[in-house]
Amino acid sequence: MPGILGLYDTATNVNNLDETTRSEVFNEVIDQINHEFPTTVLQGPSDTDRQRIRERVEAQISAALRKRNCRPGAQLEGAIAEELTRRILGLGFLDLLLPPARTDISEITIYSSGLLQIMLKGSVRWESIDLHPGAGEIWRVLDRLIGPQNKTLNETNPSINAKLPATLHNPGGGRIKALHPVIAPPGRNPSINIRLYEQKPVKPEWLLERGMMSSEMMDLLRQAMEGGKRILISGGTRTGKTTLLSALCNYLPSIWRIVKIEDPEEIWVDRPTVQTVEARPQAVGTDVRPYTLADGVDDAMRMSPDYLVIGEVRDGIAAMSLFRALMTGHSGACTFHADSPREAVRRLATVMGADAGVKPHEANQMISDAVDLLVQISIRHEVRRVTAISNIAKDLKNGDVYFELIYRYIEESSATEPGWEKLGSLI
Repeated sequence: MPGILGLYDTATNVNNLDETTRSEVFNEVIDQINHEFPTTVLQGPSDTDRQRIRERVEAQISAALRKRNCRPGAQLEGAIAEELTRRILGLGFLDLLLPPARTDISEITIYSSGLLQIMLKGSVRWESIDLHPGAGEIWRVLDRLIGPQNKTLNETNPSINAKLPATLHNPGGGRIKALHPVIAPPGRNPSINIRLYEQKPVKPEWLLERGMMSSEMMDLLRQAMEGGKRILISGGTRTGKTTLLSALCNYLPSIWRIVKIEDPEEIWVDRPTVQTVEARPQAVGTDVRPYTLADGVDDAMRMSPDYLVIGEVRDGIAAMSLFRALMTGHSGACTFHADSPREAVRRLATVMGADAGVKPHEANQMISDAVDLLVQISIRHEVRRVTAISNIAKDLKNGDVYFELIYRYIEESSATEPGWEKLGSLI
């Protein structure tokens, strides 16, 4: 019976053995390593364990090849041992896409059909790569990632959210979304999406280099952060909302106490006076109460913060908690998923009504009272751009939130020469 390692397709880059022999050798060695080492050692080996496993892999490969009268030579045997040890102790094919092997990737996705695609940093388009892991290896790598987090993907729990743990080479870590084939057909693979977080704090100048906004706009946002303005960053999927918020946190005064509430943690603020509070879902099959983003905001209000940094607000309860905090003397910034400022207000009012029973007029008044500045991000010419920065008027107009534009993106501008028009000033 196969153990934790399972049986999976063999290495694609070991080409000097025929497919049948290669498969037999790999599976035979895997079975032997499963038999020799406990599951606990294979899941969390020490440096000494790693050395022992590597030595046993080399010995077992040599024995398996000799038994088949194969003499591929020391170089190929070493390559096979390296490939197999990496798959046993590491993340297999995923190690080829993560730092330090690759540092230019922002997102990885695996379809249930087995297709693997990546998105490069600064891009908004997926591209396929010549890497074809087998179903068994995909499952094994997923189990290695989520197992230590006490999570399992199966038919009774077909959807999970998990973390990509931070490492020495990938200190930012990442987040994982996985769906079981039972709800993500066709194919026998799980559908997996891995978003990698920045390996170091995002610098504002990086965003200027990528053309997200002009230097004058960034200077205005610097003034807003230093002045403790209450900021809502709105944008669609993959527009860079969290990246922008991370960059703006560099402008918060160094003496301020910052409380950061996220679900999951994504924003990296590089200073000692930051306290992170992270939401936690209810564990499957337990009575353990979930800890929500709203819980985090409520707790943060009792922690004497100078500034609240909230990750993406997704429901009306969290929005209510946040706006209550911002209306009672706290300063802060958050992100929200919407494709325009007007849609952001409309969607916030909708979720606050659905989840917290707030009437539309009351929701609009809360938004107007709680938010000073709205920053809208969109994608133009396949580049992330800030398309509007607006003051939020404190009085409603005809029952609606009123935006006083400060900057707007000139839609007629080109991809190589983006332009913005200044229409107002920071209040």
